[in-house]
Amino acid sequence: MEHALAEVLAEVVCIEQVPVDSHFFDDLGADSLVMAHFCARLRKRADLPSVSMKEIYQHPTVRGLAAAVPAPTAPQPAPAPTPARPSQAMGPPSDATAAEYVLCGFLQAFAFLGYTCLVAVATAWGYEWISTGSGVFDVYVRSVLFGGAGFLGLCALPVLVKWTLIGRWKPGQIRIWSLTYVRFWIVRTLIRSDPLVLFVGSPLYVLYLRALGADIGRGAVILSRNVPVCTDLLTIGEDTVIRKDSFFSCYRAQGGVLQLGPVSIGKSVLVSEATVIDIRTALGDGAQLAHASSLHSGQVVSDGEHWHGSPAQRTETNFQVVGEMPHATLRRALHSVLQLAGALFLCVPLVVGGTVMLLVAVPQFNTLIEPGPSAFTSGTFYRDAAVAAAVLVFGGVALGLLLITVLPRVLRRAVVPGRDYPLYGWHHSVHRAVARLTNRRFLTRLFGDSSCIVHYLRSIGYDFSPIEQTGSNFGCDVRHESPFMSSVGSGTMVADGLSIVNADFSSTAFRVSRAPIGAHSFLGNRIAYPARTRAGDNCLLATKVMVPVDGKLREGVGLLGSPSFEIPRSVLRDSRFDQLASGEELRRGLAAKNKHNAATMGWYLLVRWIYVLGAALLAAGAVDTYARLGALALALADLLVLVFTAVYFVLVERVLTAVRCPGPLYCSIYDPRFWWRERYWKVPSETYLRIFNGTPFKNVIWRLLGVRIGRRVFDDGCYVTERRMVSIGDACALNAGSIIQCHSQEDGTFKSDGITLGRGCTVGVGALVHYGVTVGDGAVLAPDSFLMKGEVVPPHSWWGGNPARELDQGCDQGCDQAERCS
Repeated sequence: MEHALAEVLAEVVCIEQVPVDSHFFDDLGADSLVMAHFCARLRKRADLPSVSMKEIYQHPTVRGLAAAVPAPTAPQPAPAPTPARPSQAMGPPSDATAAEYVLCGFLQAFAFLGYTCLVAVATAWGYEWISTGSGVFDVYVRSVLFGGAGFLGLCALPVLVKWTLIGRWKPGQIRIWSLTYVRFWIVRTLIRSDPLVLFVGSPLYVLYLRALGADIGRGAVILSRNVPVCTDLLTIGEDTVIRKDSFFSCYRAQGGVLQLGPVSIGKSVLVSEATVIDIRTALGDGAQLAHASSLHSGQVVSDGEHWHGSPAQRTETNFQVVGEMPHATLRRALHSVLQLAGALFLCVPLVVGGTVMLLVAVPQFNTLIEPGPSAFTSGTFYRDAAVAAAVLVFGGVALGLLLITVLPRVLRRAVVPGRDYPLYGWHHSVHRAVARLTNRRFLTRLFGDSSCIVHYLRSIGYDFSPIEQTGSNFGCDVRHESPFMSSVGSGTMVADGLSIVNADFSSTAFRVSRAPIGAHSFLGNRIAYPARTRAGDNCLLATKVMVPVDGKLREGVGLLGSPSFEIPRSVLRDSRFDQLASGEELRRGLAAKNKHNAATMGWYLLVRWIYVLGAALLAAGAVDTYARLGALALALADLLVLVFTAVYFVLVERVLTAVRCPGPLYCSIYDPRFWWRERYWKVPSETYLRIFNGTPFKNVIWRLLGVRIGRRVFDDGCYVTERRMVSIGDACALNAGSIIQCHSQEDGTFKSDGITLGRGCTVGVGALVHYGVTVGDGAVLAPDSFLMKGEVVPPHSWWGGNPARELDQGCDQGCDQAERCS
């Protein structure tokens, strides 16, 4: 066995002979990409065992690996043919026809137009009625009446449509692109666009889910913005807490169908951050599921047990750190009443009435809203439009910076770290206000991937040790619950998608604690970083790692997977550009990078200004035709703005890729090719793509952006980082929260390569596919999995876990043996 493994490894690392006691990483200079290729070659040999990346890291020598992995068993006679699972068939057995695909898109567009026309009619009537008011008080009263009626109508409409079109959700399957799927999509879209979604974390949101059919007990707290759709299949017990960024939608896409199934969560359960709960799963009373973990279909957590990992397995760690306080029904009711009153008597009237008064009182805005017959031929009109757009974009940046650097510092004094406070009280409201004010995606994206980001984060409250500036200390997506409880050590770099979890909750109380990130560390993508971390200085935290909260303090090591295990802090390949990270080379490289990043930030603002200007001109043109078309002109404006948004940002991205097209890359972060890649990530926008989730139009946009995508692909909310480097086969299913990421950064080294998904593949909810990966036809990647770089997934196989490996075929059909799955 040792001889055979060494022979294969020698071929992969291109040397004549591999000593059986040589360390893969320290002695041979291999890295995870090389070892992934080694694992792929082993899977092609019937006489050798299949080896996972976790086993590679745990046994980093040929001798240790040969002793740890079982020898392959002799081939058994082929069993009688049995029907293949839907996910393993060459093509989904219920694959829709081209006619059904086109009809589905037409009906979805028709439904969108109908909803737009309904809103346009109401908006036109409301504007005319409010604008005839005499005096500020009269305008306010009319704004309250109209805004309140509109708010309540938008809240009630999804509930009425759900019970009318669906009734009660039942376990089963819905064929994608069918007429039944159109009904599903209409209900799902309305449910997730309801104004009550803005009240996530409050009792009002729980009441909304109950109105949709969910069985939710008294005192439950739901903090995740991922709204469940098949609510009749969702059961949540009393005093249960579901933390942010969790998925429990009660459906998934696979094999050409939507599979609907129950999710049962008992009483006093804790579901931590960034978790995925698949269909046909259950957590018993008093159970706990750790952060960055998942339950695969069929897994059941018994009463009082604590589980962690992906797929989850038993642990003795306690993840609940905040105690319970006496229930205060009056406080919950008062909090809900105040929230609703604030929306009906303050926020909505301010938006509605303030907009009307602004358009009437300010001549420049009045010119835009009522341009007149000759305005479009006047240079003054376009000048005023350009000035108004500049005020909105550039003035908004200045005003936003002033607001978020001053007001949160005043409010922070109301919440003392380490002290338990009751939910839905004054302190909780202040905490939520600070979190909402300081998590500004626009500003984080503007300053991210540049030297400005550390100064921006420090200005909103982050505690930095002496800064070792690299020009890429943080990416464009950094979130927190309290910036004043977030500290970062000197010399630390963060790739992207960091969520600092420095607030803990029970069903009745919350506590804010400091979350320290050690010095000279590197954090990869999509990491939920808890306050009780046991990761110290000089750590590499790999992508989607479950940051440990128990055991010894980890220092000078790397951590990978969920649950995490130790790997080398760095490998020889990543030290190739170390000479550029110090001395005169760093000074010159950083100066050049800062200039390029400053130009990128300018392009980012310029692109947004042109977009706002274009949208304003379309709105003005619609109003100019209002006298002839009535409310139809407003509906047409909404449609044109949506089309303009998609076309505009597609053109922006195509201009960028025409200058330098993304491709395979291995370079330093001080290489101009990497700076162009940062510009490619920052300048275009992707938020508009969410509108097209679950529709054929999403595939059209992906093609325009450069993705080589097949026919009738179902995309329920996937994010693709480098579009021109991805190939997706026919009839694939890309689930919500999934990511196809064609790059990786570790310290000062950047690596990028393409990704290929074969026909009929499934990428599960919250799963991440890394660069250099090839997935065979009909393969399935389970929810919350992390498919590491360089992996080759055989056709019709079932992979899952973090890091992903091949699972037993029966695991998805009710396996409760987490050790076997992991």
